[in-house]
Amino acid sequence: MSDSFFDKVYEAADPEETRALYDAWAASYDAEIADNGYATPGRVADAMFRFAKSHEAPLLDYGCGTGLSGLALKLAGFSTIDGMDPSQEMLDGARRKAVYRTLTPIDLSDPDPIPAGAYEAITCIGVIGTGAAPASTLDLVMHVLPKGGLLGFSLNDHALADPQYEGALNSWLDRGAANVLFREYGPHLPGQNINSTVYIIEKA
Repeated sequence: MSDSFFDKVYEAADPEETRALYDAWAASYDAEIADNGYATPGRVADAMFRFAKSHEAPLLDYGCGTGLSGLALKLAGFSTIDGMDPSQEMLDGARRKAVYRTLTPIDLSDPDPIPAGAYEAITCIGVIGTGAAPASTLDLVMHVLPKGGLLGFSLNDHALADPQYEGALNSWLDRGAANVLFREYGPHLPGQNINSTVYIIEKA
């Protein structure tokens, strides 16, 4: 079953199809991801903790899924974590982990789902990439960060193979609108032989 969900997620063609897939996957997601050694949440959380100016200020876990990323952020030392995700089934799983201050559904038709300036730190852990959130998600979250705000995110091998994802990042870096504080390639889902690059970038 896990292989079929892993295969399907990289084939999802549009946001509603992706949301429906994650709704269906929610019940077994944690076990299947754990079976494959999901390493990226801990890697992003530890890097974000290292660079964050405050560990008590609200942090937004955008695309929080069932809350594995929130657990990693809590374990790293963040105390005030809000989550957002388009899948209600995934949010139900996140709520059961009791690590979030608030959990909010993302309306996929809303161009501005995040209140501007509400967060000085945002994570998109395992979110931006093929079969998940589009490359434009990076612009969406960067626009709502204040100057000096941090974004912690990951691009897995599937996303790294598609130039639009790193292109979205480079459009910020090349014009001096953001700086890379941390970039590291390492394990993502070892059970699926997939790695990821973890980034912490600061809005200039």
